[in-house]
Amino acid sequence: MSNPLDTDAGSELFSSYEAELKLVQADLSQKLDQIQELSGEPRKSAVRLAERALEEAQELLDQMRLEKQNIPTSTRASINSRFRNHETDVDSLKRKLKSLSSDKSALLGSRYTDDPNQRDEQVEQRQQLLSGTDRLDRSSHRLRDSQRIANETEAIGQGTLADLQIQRETIQHTRATMLESEGYVDRSVKTLRGMARRMATNRIITIAIITVLVILIIAVVYSKFK
Repeated sequence: MSNPLDTDAGSELFSSYEAELKLVQADLSQKLDQIQELSGEPRKSAVRLAERALEEAQELLDQMRLEKQNIPTSTRASINSRFRNHETDVDSLKRKLKSLSSDKSALLGSRYTDDPNQRDEQVEQRQQLLSGTDRLDRSSHRLRDSQRIANETEAIGQGTLADLQIQRETIQHTRATMLESEGYVDRSVKTLRGMARRMATNRIITIAIITVLVILIIAVVYSKFK
């Protein structure tokens, strides 16, 4: 392959992606070689790392595919050739990773077996584990629901207590207003009674005055005709 430093006019960014892709390909090849020597959980972890490296390589290929469209037509032929070579290399690494990740005996280690009975036991154990996990999830969900209901009940209780406090203050204020009104009524009754007594007294005085005047008039008339 050509040296990325020997770039054609207008292909600088493409060559930059190309150099980065070569580093990712070398890292991916090294990871794939390591996977072959591993089994069980370490192999699974190595497969995941290789998958992430492959995703990065695919992203760089996508960037290179877009960038080569901006390269002048005069130099695009060599760029296309380099791109196809990289694409072929990445596809080869992808197939190798797929082969390594589909090796159940290596991924599962000592847990894998070709014995149908033992595989059935493994499947049953896995189903039991999944069932237990499902029950745990349901229990956690019910616990969260119970906690939510408890929080809502507490909030309702606090709201009810606040309403009761407001109602209590309203009742106390109403009671104070009623007591004050009763005081006004008592004073009004006393005032009316005093006025009634004064009216009765004035009436008696008026009647007495009228009576005296009548007597005096009668006396005067009598004295003139006597």
